[in-house]
Amino acid sequence: MSFLNVLFAAAEASPLVKVGGLGDVAGSLPRALRRLGHDVRIIMPRYATINLEGYQVTPRGGFDVSFLGGQENIGISEVILRDRTPVYLLENGRYFNRRAVYGEGDDLDRFLLFSRSVMGLPRHLGWPPDIIHCHDWHTALVPALLRVSYRKDPFYASCASVYTIHNLGYQGWFDDWFAGRAGLHEYMPPADDPQRHRSYNMMAIGIRNGDVVSTVSETYAREILTPEYGMGLEALLEHRRDSLVGIRNGIDYEEFNPAHDELIASSYDESNLGARLANKLALQQRVGLPTRGDVPLLGVTERLVYQKGIDILIGALYMLLGDTDVQVVLQGTGEFQYEESLRQLQSRYPAQARMNIVLDFHLARQIFAGCDISLSPSRYEPCGLSHLIAMHYGVVPVVRRTGGLAETVTDCPPDLATGLGFVFERYDQSDLLDALRRAVAAFRMREAWLGLMRRVMQEDFSWGPSVPKYVSLYEMAHRKVTDAKL
Repeated sequence: MSFLNVLFAAAEASPLVKVGGLGDVAGSLPRALRRLGHDVRIIMPRYATINLEGYQVTPRGGFDVSFLGGQENIGISEVILRDRTPVYLLENGRYFNRRAVYGEGDDLDRFLLFSRSVMGLPRHLGWPPDIIHCHDWHTALVPALLRVSYRKDPFYASCASVYTIHNLGYQGWFDDWFAGRAGLHEYMPPADDPQRHRSYNMMAIGIRNGDVVSTVSETYAREILTPEYGMGLEALLEHRRDSLVGIRNGIDYEEFNPAHDELIASSYDESNLGARLANKLALQQRVGLPTRGDVPLLGVTERLVYQKGIDILIGALYMLLGDTDVQVVLQGTGEFQYEESLRQLQSRYPAQARMNIVLDFHLARQIFAGCDISLSPSRYEPCGLSHLIAMHYGVVPVVRRTGGLAETVTDCPPDLATGLGFVFERYDQSDLLDALRRAVAAFRMREAWLGLMRRVMQEDFSWGPSVPKYVSLYEMAHRKVTDAKL
């Protein structure tokens, strides 16, 4: 194929709105694809909290969508990101104009309307897509609509869907009443299918109906075929195995680059790591820790949720801070019990620990630039972006061997001659603590540590290696649709 028309459907996209890694991917992957000549455009709801400062907002009319027995009007605004990437913001006062992206009581209704609206936009624009690339459960209905409801529509005759799983742990569960109300039964397995009872969620609908299903690392694509990681959908995923592909996420090195990052105190690269010390001192001063260059500074920039291993992290930090000269700074929000436990940790070790229970992406950037060691002890991790960004800033990771963490971080031997970080196997507090102690001890080996930092920074975690794989994935999906018509 030549150049493709690709519509990215996602609940968030940086820099307009970002909650987690999905926002980074949905904001940066389209730009990387556009650099190859593909016409990639983004569609998302227009929330009340979208950051439109500095952007020209152009009205593009609107259309009506049949929804839950009535009609909803959808307005369209267009903004242009850098690299000329168009973003279409769908406006609806009842369902989209909220301050929260996720966590509303009617999220199922909100994203059901979003998915149905995705199908209306290309026709309104007169722009037929070759691929609709859908992300996580919030857009999972789109592949089903395309496969079942729109397949005989000439406008969509050659359009294929790619459904990407960013995190199988969030599935968009519903009950039989909602399925009937929303008209979802025709997209689910028949009543006598053994998988029927597992399919009362949006994620299952996307997996079942996507022309191609992908996830965000090769390791996670293998893991989710097992009961341990499949979250109840492993049999359905096994059924789609021939159409399941893992492609590692990348990061945007134009946005995340310590050589020209305006949000940090001092720019640097691997050739002048001495300039990095100013960032460490500035971070310590900002959060209220003693300003010391000689102490290992540990950084955590994660959501405080079950997936991220916060329970074993808290226990390991109590033990480490109790007998070791280290500091730790954290930024993130999440589940109440974790937030409270981290505040208690800070109260116990006020001269060593600063727990910033806020969503502050500027502070996260300063943690990347200022800390020495990053911590990612996840129970499971589809890919993980925080540790990749941190590594590009010269931070040495401590990670559990799972998913994308296993794919991107190799363990260092005692002399630090090879490897990219410190890896532990079991989901266990003592194993995490052992890895932390190895990292802290290695920090004292100054010359070897500097060599490790340079090696970590030189790894290519940009979109460069992954973008051609996505193009091949799109071509594979498109062939499936066109071959089916022969």
